[in-house]
Amino acid sequence: MTASEIPILVPESVPQKSASPGQLVMRRFMKNTNARVGMIVVMLLLLTALLAPVVMPYNPRTDLALRDRLEAPSAEHYFGTDEHGRDVFRRVVHGAGISLRVGIFSVSFAFLIGSVIGLSAGFLGGWTDAISMRLMDVLLSIPSTLLAIGIVAARGPGLGNTMLAISVINIPVYARIARASTLALRELDYVSASRAVGANNLKLIFGHILPNSLSPLVVQGSLNIATAIIEAAALGFLGLGAQPPTPEWGAMLSSGYKYLTTGAWWVLLFPGLAIMLTVLSFNLVGDGLRDALDPRASKGSTL
Repeated sequence: MTASEIPILVPESVPQKSASPGQLVMRRFMKNTNARVGMIVVMLLLLTALLAPVVMPYNPRTDLALRDRLEAPSAEHYFGTDEHGRDVFRRVVHGAGISLRVGIFSVSFAFLIGSVIGLSAGFLGGWTDAISMRLMDVLLSIPSTLLAIGIVAARGPGLGNTMLAISVINIPVYARIARASTLALRELDYVSASRAVGANNLKLIFGHILPNSLSPLVVQGSLNIATAIIEAAALGFLGLGAQPPTPEWGAMLSSGYKYLTTGAWWVLLFPGLAIMLTVLSFNLVGDGLRDALDPRASKGSTL
């Protein structure tokens, strides 16, 4: 046997394991530079909110040093001091936990209630659909900020009522999204097949329709966290949110804007920057999730 007659053994190619849908979404998300930047900032904010009470203990009720009032930023007070001599940096850091708590809790509550209403209305139809959606239309017809002010004014100012008000004004958004998804999914073949083999309504709604309608709801939720933080800051600025001396960013803006004309710009600047940075980061994450969950949309932009 000559050398040219010796058979060459070619190893069989090892089949590649296909990526799961979740892995594909994560890959598309991580390819988006803006989304990565937003996620990094969000994670830093979450770490700040979690670690601040441990690393930098703070009691706003005992933080008072009138001799140091309205001092400019320095090595001792990185962001300066406010009208009561309180360290603005310390208050901004501890305010991160309050704003994130308001945003996440209020959006989670609205997500849960609105999704249940929308799924029930879209799947059951009839009077359930008519009554539920007309109620949602009534809530949507009232300007969201005005409705939130009315709820907080009726129940009294405070952080808990602020979260409740923000939740109520966001419920119709999730209800309409969930209803639209349900109307598109309830007539598909796999739902009809499950109904044919005896699946009850709860199984069809929560076992088949809800998992396949989560994508737009999750994207809306990530974007709504930014909106909720702005609404909380607006209520705090009006004196209806967290009450002094709680270090909430909106309340800090409310108490600090009057000193802008005296040259104490730092009292207003740093809480405002914190709100802007937080809202921007959640918007970037929401846009990244939208592009990752729907590859037919834009492919994601880069900085």
